[in-house]
Amino acid sequence: MNRNSAETVGIQALGWLAAQDDLFMAFLAASGASVAELRVRAADPEFLAAVLDFLLQDDAQVLAFAEASGLAPEAALHAAAVLSGPAGAHWT
Repeated sequence: MNRNSAETVGIQALGWLAAQDDLFMAFLAASGASVAELRVRAADPEFLAAVLDFLLQDDAQVLAFAEASGLAPEAALHAAAVLSGPAGAHWT
């Protein structure tokens, strides 16, 4: 997956999260971002990586996003890895 594709998946994930009321509020609380900030930060690869990391915390969320977006479930994981880069790799 290239960077442009990863950013597209991140934007799709953000849109999907925004449509899930309770989950969206949990994301805003966890990220500390406001709704107004989302419009600005949606173009920031680091922010999109954080969106994907939030999504990846729960398998059910990943599967629901994958079904809604028509992507393979592992697309979110691959996109997060691309957007996070080597510094985002955790081996714990």
